[in-house]
Amino acid sequence: MTELHRLDAAELSEAYAKAQVSPVEVATEVLAHIERWEPSINAMYLLHREQALADARASGHRWRSGRPLSPLDGIPVTIKENIHTRGDPAPVGTAAADLSPKPADAPPAARVREAGCVILGKTTMPDFGMLSSGLSSIHGITRNPWRLDRNPSGSSSGAAAACAAGYGPLHLGTDIGGSVRLPATHCGIFALKPSLGRIPIHPPYMGRVAGPMTRTVRDSAMLMEVLSRPDPRDFMSLPWAPVDYAAALEGLELKGLRIGFLPDMGVGLPVHPEVAAVAADAARALAAAGAIVEPMPSFLSPQMLEGFRVFFEARSGNDVAAMPPGQRAKVLPFIVEWCTWRSQGFTGGQVMAAYTQLMEMREAAVRAVGRHDFVISPTSPIPAYEAGIPSPGSDPHDALPHIAFTVAYNFSEQPAASVNWNWTADGLPIGVQVIGQRFDDLGVLRLSRLLELLRPPQRPWPQPR
Repeated sequence: MTELHRLDAAELSEAYAKAQVSPVEVATEVLAHIERWEPSINAMYLLHREQALADARASGHRWRSGRPLSPLDGIPVTIKENIHTRGDPAPVGTAAADLSPKPADAPPAARVREAGCVILGKTTMPDFGMLSSGLSSIHGITRNPWRLDRNPSGSSSGAAAACAAGYGPLHLGTDIGGSVRLPATHCGIFALKPSLGRIPIHPPYMGRVAGPMTRTVRDSAMLMEVLSRPDPRDFMSLPWAPVDYAAALEGLELKGLRIGFLPDMGVGLPVHPEVAAVAADAARALAAAGAIVEPMPSFLSPQMLEGFRVFFEARSGNDVAAMPPGQRAKVLPFIVEWCTWRSQGFTGGQVMAAYTQLMEMREAAVRAVGRHDFVISPTSPIPAYEAGIPSPGSDPHDALPHIAFTVAYNFSEQPAASVNWNWTADGLPIGVQVIGQRFDDLGVLRLSRLLELLRPPQRPWPQPR
């Protein structure tokens, strides 16, 4: 049999049902694999070895008794550290945080625990989750398994690195501007940013979602069936209806499907030539398979992107300004500079004008995507950048120019995913983004699955070194 840490969730679930392997065997091998990788990539904040093995033993008993809690019972999962888990601190990536244990699971953690998943531990993230990097004042540097001198991006940095490195098949991240999709493209994995409210989260916030991060689209579909179950704590959640995402994954008919191709947002960082070539290749493959692929212009203006910057600088700057000097000194200096260099001078009118730009961005995104069945684009304008720096360019006064392809769909509430397609000449993965209509999470998963089938042969996953 293939090494157990290489098996995806669908394969493990089938093997458990046939008694070909036990959850304990899987957890034991995955934990050993993590031990081999961690000195190099630093993807884990907390690793719960003994509890994971105890949970695996309980799962094995349920499978032997014919009473698994779900098809994902006994499947290893990691959870981003800002998603609360009972008894664990959640420092949100910063050394300035309160490290008191959390009293209860947040909704995504509660759902995977109820499904019988084996929670291995918590993955790393940057300070406050506000920048796309693996650099954190409390966690240190998280590195990209494909090349250790490269950044996994963020803020779900540890989750993406853990997924690419084979820390089990299932990983949970969060996304407010690209934080599951940007690490996905830089680490060569699949990630879904669902529609706002599709996966209950607590505390809810405008644009903020939790999402699955996996090596295959099918594993994310299986995880969506669990994560999308209702939780009354999320007052922004969508009405729940049972959807068998995995069973409905196959069979999307490409012939006649209208797909918009957005090769360049025209704002933020320029698109790297190899990224542009990968996105164009994916568009050609869809057209060759029968889709009507229509080039489309950007809908995102510089004013809209600036509105996002101002609004979130004001939000984070307000939090940092309220900290006592000693606490503030523990925050990554880049973050302090980013969120305070001008926010202390913002007027209420400026912040409200920024909010208005966010709403205009929302309207523009829904209108632009609505002209097509789906849209595809690059996920990030650049391949993975240097490890150990807080953002591309390391400029705290211009820290977010690389999120232009991803940020709009958080505020338009539309589902969007990143699917790996190919690699740069020097071996860095490049993904394409799939965007759907509001609430069509299943459709995005289905088109992502087709891209998975159409893409060039994939490279073997990186191994510890």
